[in-house]
Amino acid sequence: MTRFNLALRLLWRDSRSGELTILILALIIAVTSSTAISLFADRLQRTMTTQAAEFLAADLVITGPAAVPDEWLSKATQLNLAQAQTLEFSSVLIEHDELLLAGIKAVSSAYPLRGFLKATASDYIAKDGVYAEGLPGAGTASAETVEHTGPKPGTAWVDKRILSALKLNLGELLTVGEKKLTISNIITYEPDKRGDFYSFSPRVMINADDLKATGILQPGSRVHYFFQFSGDSKALSEFNRWIKPQLNPSQRIMDIHDDRPELGSALERAERYLGLSSIIVILISGVAIAMATRRYTERHFNATAILRCLGCKQSEILWLFGSQFVVLGLLASAIGCLLGWFAQEALFHLLRSLLPQQVANPGLLAVFFGFIIGMAILLGFALPPLLRLKKVSPLRVLRRELEPLPSSAWLIYGLAIGIIGVLIWRYTDDLKMTATIIGVGLSSLLLLGLLVYGLLRFSRRLLPHLGLTWRFGLQGLLKNSRGSVGQILAFSITLVAMVLSFTVRTDLINDWHKQLPANAPNHFALNIFPEQQQNFQQDLQQQQINGSRFYPVIRGRLVAINNTPVQQIVSKDSPGENATHRELSLTWTKDLPADNKITAGNWWQDAQTGLISVEQKLAKSLKIKLGDLLTFTVGSQQFTSTVASIRELQWDTMKPNFYMIFSPGTLDAFPSTFITSFYLPESQKDFLNALVKKYPSTTVLEVDLILRQFKTILSQLTEAINYLLYFALMAGFTVLFAAVYATLDSRIHEGALMRTLGANRAFLRKTHIIEFSLLGLISGLLAVVISEAMLYALYTHVMHMEYRANFYLWGIVPPTGALFVGLAGCWGVRNVVNKSPLQVLREL
Repeated sequence: MTRFNLALRLLWRDSRSGELTILILALIIAVTSSTAISLFADRLQRTMTTQAAEFLAADLVITGPAAVPDEWLSKATQLNLAQAQTLEFSSVLIEHDELLLAGIKAVSSAYPLRGFLKATASDYIAKDGVYAEGLPGAGTASAETVEHTGPKPGTAWVDKRILSALKLNLGELLTVGEKKLTISNIITYEPDKRGDFYSFSPRVMINADDLKATGILQPGSRVHYFFQFSGDSKALSEFNRWIKPQLNPSQRIMDIHDDRPELGSALERAERYLGLSSIIVILISGVAIAMATRRYTERHFNATAILRCLGCKQSEILWLFGSQFVVLGLLASAIGCLLGWFAQEALFHLLRSLLPQQVANPGLLAVFFGFIIGMAILLGFALPPLLRLKKVSPLRVLRRELEPLPSSAWLIYGLAIGIIGVLIWRYTDDLKMTATIIGVGLSSLLLLGLLVYGLLRFSRRLLPHLGLTWRFGLQGLLKNSRGSVGQILAFSITLVAMVLSFTVRTDLINDWHKQLPANAPNHFALNIFPEQQQNFQQDLQQQQINGSRFYPVIRGRLVAINNTPVQQIVSKDSPGENATHRELSLTWTKDLPADNKITAGNWWQDAQTGLISVEQKLAKSLKIKLGDLLTFTVGSQQFTSTVASIRELQWDTMKPNFYMIFSPGTLDAFPSTFITSFYLPESQKDFLNALVKKYPSTTVLEVDLILRQFKTILSQLTEAINYLLYFALMAGFTVLFAAVYATLDSRIHEGALMRTLGANRAFLRKTHIIEFSLLGLISGLLAVVISEAMLYALYTHVMHMEYRANFYLWGIVPPTGALFVGLAGCWGVRNVVNKSPLQVLREL
């Protein structure tokens, strides 16, 4: 019989006798969880990336003030990339003696390449600038339809406000420049509506074939071109690399994280949470496997001693049991991958109403990743206990109390720690932070282990003062202090992982909803003259419209940093390059805006002029530091300001945000206008027409469609995060039962002796409840301490969220740990109470 055949026979025997039940279950759940999360996270991220591409209506977009060379389009054709083009510009529309500044968008026949348009052919009519339903000639609103192409030549699609402002109806003619177009649809959804002037103005969408006939665009006209491409990811990457060196300063490749920061921020946080969930489940699963393997090896000390007496060498013993675990790992990982595949399919089925219509297909690489992680955590966490088997002495056949010395397994545990470290680095992209997290984590475990050991030693002094039941319950922890310390740390790690997963998920969702409440501003008002500001604010208040602060705005350009031209400092394709090639909105305020946070320096005091506060990402891109001298031009005048502080701000609040904020008095020499944002419900949309008529110089920008898109993607991410939490919970319960069963044999043996000596069932139940509840309570207390420390580090350095102490954890986690550990422990040792001592001793 070969050694491999012997290994298979032993594996089959152990599996039939139930020896491997807990280990197999722990491994299958571990691989199922990691595979399901890996697949789900991969598909969700690719789906969200695709949907995020819908916010650009393409996979890749080149934007600039002029058309791109024909050779660029030819290159895209060679790479089999689909192409579309859009042009955006502003134009004044005149109908029925009414004027309106509109954003004109001319689209090619292939637009949009990603996503879709939504339109309605509502049978409303406009009367006196107000929509009227129920008047003669007015029917009811037709259903919203999904359109995969834009307007046909000779037709125009318009925003609803175009009709009310110009007193037009569907089917009537709208004059755009010199071209008359038939209004055929009302636009209700536009995938790539951007945060610029053209997109925020009331929209008129026309076919690109009609653009020349309008006669609007002339040499020197202010127009923005968008060349859109979609196709295979490899072809897109090649095209991106080919095109980047040829871009001129006025052209750039659009990116969801830079061009839509409110969406990019949400996606970035969600991606980091998905990565955190994967790490948490893998960590919990590894602990479960280590504890289950420990029980397995302890139950094979006697069999190993017999094999040693029969002539097996240490290397042969290790090969014999190691090959069993490799086979076990291959089978369990394959089963786990299959179950993980079905689990993520079921998860996507449950979320089908919230996810986009087109969901990315499962990737084999994600399945392979789950399989590799399963084998890695099995070998990384199971080898240290297995290494003890090769050190079993043959003398154990005669002396059962002889146990092998613990093996030096730093190298193997280093593999497990390395796997966790690689995963943390993958999702934080910061090697220094990863090393800090691993180092602090290991140091904390060592410190906490010593603390728990000292606490258990101190508790021995309480034994003489306790009743009989409590004394036996506490002695259950003290008999094997090292084992109890290991169990407490294992439970603590599990509870920490579950608390982190739940708390981060809750705070992440609450943070999103806090930034985007139901009445989040959905309109911006620009170019409000100072003498109109008070009346404008009163008009909003009379309509009971909630508005944000009014900020003064001056348009200026950053030209030098410390007397060095900014073009010599900025790097290509950085956020700073875009900021230096255009005018910035400059403002001043005495108080720090509510959604801004100082990260360096100090906010100015009263009557301090000549100071400036800079947004931190722009400051990093332009290498701006505290005390630097910045030079700006406003019109033909120049002035300088000293950097007093660096600010972090939230782009996703739908309130006015500024890269540059000056101290009061610094910009008094320049004329300014005001900007504000406000929430206007759909039922009050007609108020905009009256507002624009009263303040003709003011421009009102509508962002409610963008807000609706943003809330849609957040609701999908929220539901996905809720379901990911369940995988962490499932892995946590695996650790719970694995820890209980790890010491089950010794507990059953002791219980049988106590029953033989006269202890009744009620007494044993009480001692078990006390022992396991104390175990869970101490673990819960440690878990809260560790969680608070890790939450602070995660929120401040990784998630970039505000940290708030979670005092409710102290009242929830320790009692919950005591309850569940107590129940699981009592369930695991129920045989001690239910079986007769003679039967238990015979089974041992």
